[in-house]
Amino acid sequence: MSELSQALCKERSERLNAAMAEQGLDVLAVVGNPWRSDYLRYATGVLVVEGHGVALIERDGPTTLFLETPAEVARIALEQPQMTVSWSSSAIAQADRAIAALGSRKVGLAPASAVPLRLASGPAGRSMSATTSMMDRLMMRKSPAELDACRRAALLADDGYQVFLKGARPGRPEYALVADIEAFYRTRGCAENFQILGSGGREVRGMHPPLDKLVAAGDMVTTELTPCYEGYYAQICRTCVVGEPTAAQKKAFAVYKEALEAGIDAVRPGAKASDVARAENEVFRKYGLGNYVTSEYTRVRGHGLGLYADSRPALLEDVDVVLEPDMCLVVHPNTYHPEVGYLVLGDSIQVTRSGCDVLSRTPRELFSVRP
Repeated sequence: MSELSQALCKERSERLNAAMAEQGLDVLAVVGNPWRSDYLRYATGVLVVEGHGVALIERDGPTTLFLETPAEVARIALEQPQMTVSWSSSAIAQADRAIAALGSRKVGLAPASAVPLRLASGPAGRSMSATTSMMDRLMMRKSPAELDACRRAALLADDGYQVFLKGARPGRPEYALVADIEAFYRTRGCAENFQILGSGGREVRGMHPPLDKLVAAGDMVTTELTPCYEGYYAQICRTCVVGEPTAAQKKAFAVYKEALEAGIDAVRPGAKASDVARAENEVFRKYGLGNYVTSEYTRVRGHGLGLYADSRPALLEDVDVVLEPDMCLVVHPNTYHPEVGYLVLGDSIQVTRSGCDVLSRTPRELFSVRP
């Protein structure tokens, strides 16, 4: 285990124990699966890659982990020798019985987004909302080692985008561009990267997983790169043009750049997620593009970063999560533009005591790639 990994585990364990004591919890039951493993990863350091995992974490005590396959047990037993690990084809039922056997001890269950019905229907299910909120507060505000991991992930995102630019050439399928990035990240020890992209013109309404569509001269090629370091994600969103950008593309890009900068300027302790989203959206409204910041054309104006690529808080005008120092976010006014098509631009940032630090270093340009 690396020095950073050790620091991450130590800091997370100490913070989690303190939060459990504050909430009066004796035991924390945390669920994870291959799609949503960030809560379990935070609480135990375990990344589930097959089936469900349920951890019972005693405050200032041992952890017991229930899994659904023997292969997972063998892997995690090597990674976490101090942990009691077992498997069963009915691991959820096994965990449910173990929770019931705790008797009068106070148990918290999380996260609400991933708990199986059997556990949610039991006595511990009543604690899901409060326990999930407790963990959300811990996970949104990063410890020093977590911030270090986020900064290193942001560097990987910057480096990966340079690889992407080199690969965005006419005649190449979209999946080849993603393959370039994946190969590069493997050489850098990064095994996890969430990436979507798009290529074309006015007909392109968003980004998607890679297709066999060929990149063509004149295309705008968009991507959202989200690599991770020690489990922590950072994201960069950029757009390039294969050839010289047109006047319409340059004019449209200027709106997105202004919106991104307005959003970043709104980030400070005490501000709300809604303030950041509104600052971005008001730029589009100023230019008569208000329809394109609605749910018909776009999803969020950014979101939290951490052990999940799309963490809380969502940056939307109806989200009142208060920003605090050491939160990490991506701010991205990504949406459709009626004259040129879908365009993206976004940076990873860290909230500081006086404002924010931008972690992304790639210039905010509409890049031109030689055809």
